[in-house]
Amino acid sequence: MSAARPHIVVLDDYERALRRLADWSGIEARASVVMHHDKMRGEPLLKAIRDADVIVTVRDRTPFKADLLAHCPRLRYFVFTGGRNTQLDMAAFSGRKIPVSGTAQDANKESTTELAWALILAAVRRLESQMALVRRGEWRDGEALAPALSGQRLGLVGLGNIGSRVAAVGRAFGMEVVAWSPNLTPERARAGGALLVPLEEILETARVVSLHLVPSEATRKLFNAERLARMRPDSVLVNTSRSALIDAPALVEALRAGRPGWAALDVYDEEPLPANFPLRSLPNVTLTPHLGFVTQPVFTSFAKGVVECLEAWLDGRPLLRVQQ
Repeated sequence: MSAARPHIVVLDDYERALRRLADWSGIEARASVVMHHDKMRGEPLLKAIRDADVIVTVRDRTPFKADLLAHCPRLRYFVFTGGRNTQLDMAAFSGRKIPVSGTAQDANKESTTELAWALILAAVRRLESQMALVRRGEWRDGEALAPALSGQRLGLVGLGNIGSRVAAVGRAFGMEVVAWSPNLTPERARAGGALLVPLEEILETARVVSLHLVPSEATRKLFNAERLARMRPDSVLVNTSRSALIDAPALVEALRAGRPGWAALDVYDEEPLPANFPLRSLPNVTLTPHLGFVTQPVFTSFAKGVVECLEAWLDGRPLLRVQQ
């Protein structure tokens, strides 16, 4: 460590939670800390990070590729919240010998499962429009008859920790649960409470299709125009995972064409969602502002994990949870 006080820059703390939920006094006694609470791009971002010795980001809200990293000549350590960040150029960090740490695993699997089901139920029961009627002093639409989920098919694209939890709720509702992912085996599907079927069958038969994959080269824009067109006209497509799984312009056109019948989304290619983005004006969508992991337990874990990482770095101790 140098004798000068290190300069720590925190980006993307939209919730103003990291300082509220952990004790930063020991860090601020030894380093200057600047926290940024709004999304930054372009020159404001470059100005914020150019003198940073340490950068902390909340999840993957600001992608750090080689070109952006080149504007951080003093950077010696990088911390992100959560256990995985797909928006980091790890080769560029490695080339600069800049260690990267994540925070401890958190409760986001449970909270994302809860939000996935909140979106499913809101979409299937058309809760947004029904609540709007009540707020206007009216009553329910007398001709609107919502389907029951019991007996319907729930298709899960991805059956990891979150997908398996979503499957358990679906079974509790009496749904038939089927699943697909590139490497899913029949045995693992059964262990997750689902039947392995081809992706095409899920598209053509599932009443609800919920995405729970980490994007890879094989699954980016997996839901393209051709696959979207194969979905049932009364289906609901739910994405609480990663926006890269869906071709966003194709989804807009597919929703206008009525296949799928509805989309319930929590993640987007650009966040916050631009004011003029077409999804905002479509009648057959349910949209939430990336709330899947935004809960008190998750951010408490984030905040404490960041402080732990920074204290270890400032103390010269072995760094925590270094990413490879």
